Amino acid sequence: MPTEPPDDESIILFDGVCNLCSGFVQFVLPRDEEGKYRFASLQSDAGQALLAEHDLPSDELESVVLIEDGESYVKSSAIIQIAAGLGGAYRLLSPFRYVPRSVRDRVYDFVADNRYRWFGKKDRCMMPSGDVESRFLE
Repeated sequence: MPTEPPDDESIILFDGVCNLCSGFVQFVLPRDEEGKYRFASLQSDAGQALLAEHDLPSDELESVVLIEDGESYVKSSAIIQIAAGLGGAYRLLSPFRYVPRSVRDRVYDFVADNRYRWFGKKDRCMMPSGDVESRFLE
């Protein structure tokens, strides 16, 4: 797997031991037909380096993070931006960007705070295989 993230691609950072987060990645992969998104767990060396590069806390693993065009998006903003990037019906989430971020993130935080209880937790990060392995950073 590649270790250096390409500058021109969008990277989704996710909690690699969270079943909900891994499920989100599994949701995005087949819908990202152009292969726009690359992935790294927040716990990985690449994930930690990207968090540091964008001045994001590396010890808080409770958020999906999107790195795109030199910008970083966290929590609900990341989800909305990713949905817009997938296009099609997923763009219907775009109007939620007009809901105040504090309100959106309160809902996001509620789910994040309960994700392990509701969806479970893995012993280790998801290991990609097959044709999608090249889209994951170490």
